[in-house]
Amino acid sequence: MKKLIITLLIMLFFVTKTIATNNNYKSHYVSIAHLHQIFEKVKRNSDVSERALSQTFNFYEKNYNKKHLSPYYLAIADYTKKALKKRLYIINLHSGKVYQYLVAHGKNSGKKGGRVWYSSNKRGSFMTPYGFFKIGDKEGITVAKKYDYLAVEGLEGKNKNVKAREILLHTAGYVAKAGKSLGCFAIRPQDKRPIFSKLKRALLYSYTGR
Repeated sequence: MKKLIITLLIMLFFVTKTIATNNNYKSHYVSIAHLHQIFEKVKRNSDVSERALSQTFNFYEKNYNKKHLSPYYLAIADYTKKALKKRLYIINLHSGKVYQYLVAHGKNSGKKGGRVWYSSNKRGSFMTPYGFFKIGDKEGITVAKKYDYLAVEGLEGKNKNVKAREILLHTAGYVAKAGKSLGCFAIRPQDKRPIFSKLKRALLYSYTGR
């Protein structure tokens, strides 16, 4: 009986914690009107693709609640820009401030230092995946190369297989020299903390011009 009570108390603790976390997130979502203002501000003040920006904000507006997306930030990897351009745009949904970082593309997606010309969600393609994703909130370290990473979840039918592809948001030293990944969203090790701290549970749009 004592073990049963302890088990029930533990279960109650985790359920309460989950509800509290979700309610805390809900209380920090901006209004749709404010979201539209942030969109206009970012469009005026950054060079991110306007098409990508529009698609991202539309997706976020329709899905932030049911997908439990972060109320603080969203991100766009604008792969129509070259690799040595800071093409990972992280947008603060409350202030409209935009942070930019380097992000690598898949080895079969385009030339070293260039932009993405080919993208795919197929397993074994070693191309950059496209579409909308949600970044995980638990940090890990890869076994083989000891990369720090956050998991990535596909939010559309066409990219649901990212887990099978082992697509991650991870650090890698080659990013600074426009090196290429096996399809993962690779960032510089020195950018880990500012990126990881902002993107947990956040929406990420991998825009390849499709």
